[in-house]
Amino acid sequence: MPFQALQMVGHAVEAVCPDKRAGEQVRTAVHDCDGAQTYSEKPGHNFTLNANFAEVRAEDYDALVIPGGRASEYVRLNAKVIEIARHFADANKPITAVCHGAQVLIAAGVLVGRSCAAYPAVGPDVERVGGRYADISIDQAHVDGNLVTAPAWPAHPAWLSNFLKLLGTKIEL
Repeated sequence: MPFQALQMVGHAVEAVCPDKRAGEQVRTAVHDCDGAQTYSEKPGHNFTLNANFAEVRAEDYDALVIPGGRASEYVRLNAKVIEIARHFADANKPITAVCHGAQVLIAAGVLVGRSCAAYPAVGPDVERVGGRYADISIDQAHVDGNLVTAPAWPAHPAWLSNFLKLLGTKIEL
């Protein structure tokens, strides 16, 4: 899970959700590529938020992580989420999105002239808004300047590795 991985290497990470406060939980789902024509959805875990969405000020943060899955369908309808995504794009701060997370970037109108990986079903939407869909393997990541994207959770190692490089994170063994 990127939340824990980023903390593990020393980053302060705040997880928020519209209309939720620190200590509240959101349900997660696991989208799996198991031979169906599209993904299958299985219940995930209840994830505890550690910050209040209403108090988020985008200018106070160094980077934006947009998770995948169904949450993107929901959060992209929130005006403040769109404002946050636009802030990061306009300020050229690091942004990362996996799977359906590109839906937030699409709704924010920040993919014009950019290339972006996403779950394949989101690819036509990337192109409709003036972006270029990066059709890559499900376990790979794509980098376009300050933007790191990936098609699905099997790409977490490549996605996190590229995002950590963008953040300038040094890991010494």
